[in-house]
Amino acid sequence: MKIYVGNLSFDTTEDELRAEFAAFGKVESVSVITDKYSGRAKGFAFVEMPSVSEGQAAITGLNGKTIKDRTLNVSAARPREDRGGSYGGGRRSGGGFDRDRRRY
Repeated sequence: MKIYVGNLSFDTTEDELRAEFAAFGKVESVSVITDKYSGRAKGFAFVEMPSVSEGQAAITGLNGKTIKDRTLNVSAARPREDRGGSYGGGRRSGGGFDRDRRRY
């Protein structure tokens, strides 16, 4: 079961999260999400637990718990949305030369 952990302190480590979740069962992986340019934590993570019942117990036990002065938001992770692959696509109104109408 993949679990979303939000509202983390920016200095929370994967080992600290693993310890919190291990109290509820086996933890397969912990991934604190970081900014790809700065390397700084973004304040959320994903934890994977092999057992759904242990994952649900962890969600119930840790949602709302305060760690490092931050109240955690813990829930089942939702599937990632497909954002398409375009960069800003579509025609913009105003500004620039309009080739079809031969004007700016």
